[in-house]
Amino acid sequence: MSYCIYIIEDDKNIAELLEIALKSYNYNVLLFEKAEDAIKTLNKQNPDLIICDIMLPGIDGIEATSIIRKNSLFKTTPIIMLTAKDSELDKIKGLDSGADDYITKPFSVMELMARIRAQFRKIEHFNGNEKKDKDEIILGDIKLNKTSREVFIDDELIELTFKEYELLKYLLENKNKPLSREEILNKVWGYDYLGETRTVDIHIKTIRRKLLTAEDYIKTVRGVGYKISEHR
Repeated sequence: MSYCIYIIEDDKNIAELLEIALKSYNYNVLLFEKAEDAIKTLNKQNPDLIICDIMLPGIDGIEATSIIRKNSLFKTTPIIMLTAKDSELDKIKGLDSGADDYITKPFSVMELMARIRAQFRKIEHFNGNEKKDKDEIILGDIKLNKTSREVFIDDELIELTFKEYELLKYLLENKNKPLSREEILNKVWGYDYLGETRTVDIHIKTIRRKLLTAEDYIKTVRGVGYKISEHR
């Protein structure tokens, strides 16, 4: 299967570098200098993954990601932010807007390729296996539906990105078990994921914020990582 990848990047040198690298892996690539043009093209040629800069002319990458996520067809399409903005606040804004991963410039092409492959493996795993599992996981006020990939807090739907959903599901499937950051990275992001363990911390922070009154179920285990517990 040849995946289609959108590149939304106004720096022509970086865009061309990405295009060459992605095509060498037999991906189909569409280049856009403006997010508006990519958004207009979505329903004409559906992307399997989107790489998006934050600082763009017109609509920036944060707003573009939020707009894309509002389209029901692209709620789980992997979006990777590729940007020079490297503060924790910028990463949180990017992930909160709906991005699944965040890579700062300058970047390693090999690392980017590994992260892309990890995203596609997760999709293939879901398509091949998770559709067979129709169970719900309920923990206190939290209800996670594996079939619809929806999460509810007190029967109110909570919007999560693909990775946020996968991380919360993994915590719920291992209720009360302390999980290290490394273990979470391996299981949720993939064994060849090259990102730092700080990625887990940032995603936990955004999930807690989105869970609102149920945020206390996720516990920090000092010196280890995290666990989800039925005791708040």
